[in-house]
Amino acid sequence: MTETPVPDPVNLTEALASFTDVYSPRIVARVNDYDVRIAHTEGEHVWHVHEDTDEFFLVLDGRFDIALRDADGGERTVELHKGDVFVVPRGTEHKPSSAGGSILMFEPTGTASTGDRHEGEIPGHVDSTTGRALA
Repeated sequence: MTETPVPDPVNLTEALASFTDVYSPRIVARVNDYDVRIAHTEGEHVWHVHEDTDEFFLVLDGRFDIALRDADGGERTVELHKGDVFVVPRGTEHKPSSAGGSILMFEPTGTASTGDRHEGEIPGHVDSTTGRALA
């Protein structure tokens, strides 16, 4: 039986200080087939949807808003603050925005930050990625 090496702990404050890009998630850990990602947030993201997976958010700092669209096209916005947790259900169109802060996300490895489909052009400050390695 091959042993998996035990990873070193990751300090989230130090990890967040190691990069400045917004909406460019860094992978800080893996749990089974899931990534634990952190990201700085500021400005508008893009309307997008993850068809087959929920998306978990924990606000580490600042304010983080998530606009949600229901099947009838109605919209509402969930306002999140430091310490708040929210799950966007699979198949729900959503658009994050923030005046500035940081978040932790928990999602299946390979999940694109701009979803399975998105609306319009991806803003220049939004990194369409499946997560980047922590430097």
